[in-house]
Amino acid sequence: MAMELWKGNEAIAEAAVRAGCRFFFGYPITPQNEIPEYMSMRLPQVGGCFLQSESELAAINMVYGAAGAGARVMTSSSSPGISLKQEGITYMVGAQLPAVIINVSRGGPGLGSIQPAQSDYFQSTRGGGNGDYRTVVLAPNTIQEAVDHTQMAFDIADKYRNPVFVLADGMIGQMMEPIEWKEYKPAYTAEKEWATTGHKGKRPHNIVNSLFIDAAGCHQHNLELDKKYKAMEENEKRWQEVGTEDAEVLFVAYGTPSRIALSAAEILKAEGIKAGLFRPITLWPYPMMELREAIMRPSVKAVVCIEMSMGQMVEDVRYAALDKKPVSFCGKAGGVIPTQYEIAAAARAALGR
Repeated sequence: MAMELWKGNEAIAEAAVRAGCRFFFGYPITPQNEIPEYMSMRLPQVGGCFLQSESELAAINMVYGAAGAGARVMTSSSSPGISLKQEGITYMVGAQLPAVIINVSRGGPGLGSIQPAQSDYFQSTRGGGNGDYRTVVLAPNTIQEAVDHTQMAFDIADKYRNPVFVLADGMIGQMMEPIEWKEYKPAYTAEKEWATTGHKGKRPHNIVNSLFIDAAGCHQHNLELDKKYKAMEENEKRWQEVGTEDAEVLFVAYGTPSRIALSAAEILKAEGIKAGLFRPITLWPYPMMELREAIMRPSVKAVVCIEMSMGQMVEDVRYAALDKKPVSFCGKAGGVIPTQYEIAAAARAALGR
């Protein structure tokens, strides 16, 4: 098929439409504004509904309503806006409602900057709302992956009846790249018999709810949810390895920094230093054991975690290393992006060269 040049945010929006998304509720915030703008034009063309809500809180509760009726629904925002949606997200997990949430993240904390960052890792992987809950988190590093992950997210959400995040830093949202539109075929097509679509006397009432007055009932509900999380961990882990078989230094990065790390590896290769990349594609479930296996290879002398933050994923990387190999951190915060030269220098320092 022919390649087409698309901007990241607009490609994400079109991918959602092609995946059957017919409802979008959101509120503008940079650097994701092209998503709702595109949806406002595109959804009416396919019989869908776009609504700009009065706030992020209203948007996520509209998503709750559409998801409860069985619709494929999406919202998008950027870091501070996602913070405001957290209450609704935990309600949706508790009520077992599928939806796709796009976070085109920016620098923080607070309002921060409008430049790309990765300081929402904790928020996305640990959950910013209350209670014991999990959401699958996909982290693309190209526009093609942003398209593919958005469509995949709808299938994962429906399969587990759970919200799914696509965490794309602002660079992915704002850059342009050629992509290929593949024919989309839903991977999960089971009837949503749980949806509140009206029973017309043909079945019992369906109830969508996350409130359990009885503690024992809430405990049992959490046990049922935990079964889903374990199934997600079993089935949904994704990662990529590049040149890890005989690497002296192992880079660990996701999103935009993973691309820059590959450029740093080329610089080091010219100097006779072998560098490999381990890239988590799902930030949750995190490919912990797979990363540990890569770290423990005899050739690896040092591990360098690269992030556009003050260091968040590095905690998981250090846990994977079990103090068996030295783990150092190379990062920039607030919207500053580390260069391939800085990453190469961090690798040399980690190797003592």
